[in-house]
Amino acid sequence: MVKAKIFFIATMIAQAIMSNAQNNIIEEVAWVVGDEPIYKSEIEEQYMQMQYEKQSIDGNPYCVIPERIAINKLFLHQAKIDTVEVQDALVMQQADSRINYFIANLGSKEKVEEYFRKPLPELREQMMDVIRDQYSIQEVQRSLTSDVKATPADVRKYFSTLSADSIPFVPLQVEVQIITLNPVIPQQEIDDVKARLRDYTNRINSGESDFSTLAILYSEDGSSIYGGEIGFKGRGELVPEYASVAFNLNDTKKVSKIVETEFGYHIIQLIEKRGDRINTRHILLRPKVSEKNLTDALNRLDSIRTDIVANNFTFEAGAQYISQDKNTKNNNGMMVNQQAGGTKFEMAELPQEVAKVVDTLQVNEISKPFIMIDRSSNREVVAIVKLKNRIEGHKANLSEDYQMIRSMYENSAKAKIIEDWVKKKQKETYVRIEEGWRDCDFQYDWLNNN
Repeated sequence: MVKAKIFFIATMIAQAIMSNAQNNIIEEVAWVVGDEPIYKSEIEEQYMQMQYEKQSIDGNPYCVIPERIAINKLFLHQAKIDTVEVQDALVMQQADSRINYFIANLGSKEKVEEYFRKPLPELREQMMDVIRDQYSIQEVQRSLTSDVKATPADVRKYFSTLSADSIPFVPLQVEVQIITLNPVIPQQEIDDVKARLRDYTNRINSGESDFSTLAILYSEDGSSIYGGEIGFKGRGELVPEYASVAFNLNDTKKVSKIVETEFGYHIIQLIEKRGDRINTRHILLRPKVSEKNLTDALNRLDSIRTDIVANNFTFEAGAQYISQDKNTKNNNGMMVNQQAGGTKFEMAELPQEVAKVVDTLQVNEISKPFIMIDRSSNREVVAIVKLKNRIEGHKANLSEDYQMIRSMYENSAKAKIIEDWVKKKQKETYVRIEEGWRDCDFQYDWLNNN
């Protein structure tokens, strides 16, 4: 069965942006699908990008890649028939995110322009076209498979047809509850941070220093290497406190007031507004937690643990009324796996500090307090965890892994629908594969269309 990943086009972005490397390639038509050619340069561009990203290719790239492009053209033709519309704001957001990724990896805007041999505005427009196609294809696929709904009977029947070798092995998984406390930071430390930011503001406003230079030198955010620039963001992509101030800036030469967020204290400078999106640079400073602050927080949390163990109140109550972990306090302290969904974690998916502690616990045992880095704020916090459940590694079964098997069934059913649709469309569509491109073990019977 054709795997669903064939039809998802993560490498499409590269298809339109690697043309700088193709100046020395003689333009040659490899395939024709309908009235649209597939050029050798397109295939080479995508192949180079896949090599750059170290993506594996199952087969001869000069067979696999043009077939993928041909399949994408079938979906795009259907998208035109269905008049699929893609929101410009969503496309722009993804394009900006991709450009920020290239800047992060290549080091600067100038290096990105040098690498792709084109200015960023032109590069952005090309990327937006490709991303728009990507969303159009995904929308066609979603429409084709929207009626797939798994009933328990469907899942049981599907599982019964799986061979022993195709039933996946599920590694050890755990369910964990957590309570965290933020160490108290002395007011003097906060005042010192604010004083430093006011000094930076004065130096920028007086012309003594450049904002981006100070960001490179002093900001404690990852954006410091880009002079504090964070790229175009919508209001919903920024924490509310930052967004409220940033979107009220109008003068690109002015510096904002000091803004407090969960990450620390910022000053912000406007770079550009574009519709409902904004590009800013900022300097972030985080008040430091002293050893005494950490020790005091550890001692407080140890007392809370003692009360829970003594049954003075439950771990769940402690999570709701005491914990400062905003992601879990309203969920009885239960940690949620954002990547896989649900509350089950493989050990490698847990924060490293939590995994190290959980590995030593028995089910329903509560750890002693420990120090960890909060992933959302990148700050030191103290925590205790309770091992709610441990599921040993095993072959998947319906009683413990129903949701996973249901997803397997639904993915299989969707892949079959898409496979059948492609078979039908490619038989209805004029396809010509030129000499030199035919000696392939294709997944579909394209050659009979010639």
